[in-house]
Amino acid sequence: MIDTLGVLETAGLLRELTAGLIAVRDFDEALHQLVRIARDAVPGVDCCGFTALRAGEPAGVAASDPARAELDDLRHGPDTPALTAIRRREMIIAQDLGRETRWPGWTDRARGLGVHGVISAPLDVDDQVVGAINLYAASGAALTTRHQLTAMLLAEHAGLLLAAVRDRERQAALAGQLDSALLEEGVVGQAVGVIMTQRGCAAPEALDVLRSAASSLDIPLREVAERLVLTVSRPRDN
Repeated sequence: MIDTLGVLETAGLLRELTAGLIAVRDFDEALHQLVRIARDAVPGVDCCGFTALRAGEPAGVAASDPARAELDDLRHGPDTPALTAIRRREMIIAQDLGRETRWPGWTDRARGLGVHGVISAPLDVDDQVVGAINLYAASGAALTTRHQLTAMLLAEHAGLLLAAVRDRERQAALAGQLDSALLEEGVVGQAVGVIMTQRGCAAPEALDVLRSAASSLDIPLREVAERLVLTVSRPRDN
């Protein structure tokens, strides 16, 4: 029977979600991993979607079934279970869309796509991004109280993992800015150029080589760069 989603199944879902997102550095990629894992792991769910808001504005969607992605996309209209869940900060459940009246336009589209039941669970990612995980079923009867509990736990766990992904994105962006600044600095840029010539590698790889040398020698990066530039510019004895 469908109503077999117990503690072990939920624990397995959260474990798989952690493994799938623990090293991801791109937020959009993380969302697509999230909806795929949820769809595959939750019995009775035909597809899963994610609706994101950044600073209160639509900030993209992810859907395990691209043909149903419009159900998560607020550009098709704001009256959706996902936005209701986000605004009210509570889980939204509609087990029979045939009798649902809260989102008439959305409901018609959902039924036309073979969706007859939905659970939308809100989550907070950080102070800029919020969203909702949307679980869709071809039969409203497939969504039980256990699915509601799973959706709540999934949203809480996913919020933490997605916040970590956002942090890694920011750190990568800051590192990229720092690298650009270093490459523009005279002696470091010259040293990177030397390594690129010697190794036939790109600038980021050459900068990593320089960093590795600084770490091994336990001296500042700039000093390593100065030593390298001085070495290659010193006239060779005949």
